[in-house]
Amino acid sequence: MKRVPVALVYLRALCVAAMLTAGITRARGIVLAIIVSVAFVSDVFDGIIARRLGVATPGLRRADTIVDTAFYIGAALTLLLRTPGVVWASRYGVALLVVLEGIRLFVDRRKFGRMAAYHMWSAKAWGLALWLGFCEAFLTGRPGPLFRLAVGLGIAADLEGLAASRVLSRWTHDVPTVWHAVRIERGRHDPAEASG
Repeated sequence: MKRVPVALVYLRALCVAAMLTAGITRARGIVLAIIVSVAFVSDVFDGIIARRLGVATPGLRRADTIVDTAFYIGAALTLLLRTPGVVWASRYGVALLVVLEGIRLFVDRRKFGRMAAYHMWSAKAWGLALWLGFCEAFLTGRPGPLFRLAVGLGIAADLEGLAASRVLSRWTHDVPTVWHAVRIERGRHDPAEASG
């Protein structure tokens, strides 16, 4: 039972290959929406199950973050291959999102030696919006409001993640908000804050 969260992370990794294969072979939009949905559900439940079983280790959380990133890069490449007009219509927001993701990766690697794995509430909202936005784009072939919402929430989540990385002095996983990052950092310097 304790291997279920790891199996779900592997399932999501397989979804990356399935997504790219479906995109290259010009599979129907419904197939792509199903793959995105399977990946999203596995992402939701791997964390819940890991916490319930007490196996939410830093290594598992880091692997989860890496596979999530790989999956959504694969989904974006598939969208670009199939319906480039969706990406083009949101090009400025998507470009800003790509730049922010790159900055976060650089900042986190430089400061902590690895990717952050905060799993912030804003990132969870972004994940939900990505699921809905990709499904909408694959099914309709157009950049609808859900796709645009996903881009906007992604920018907000990346900005909050950068702020948390600025605040924290060492790598910490599972930080719900930047406010929590501030409290964690204060607790490291003030024992009274840590106990209260």
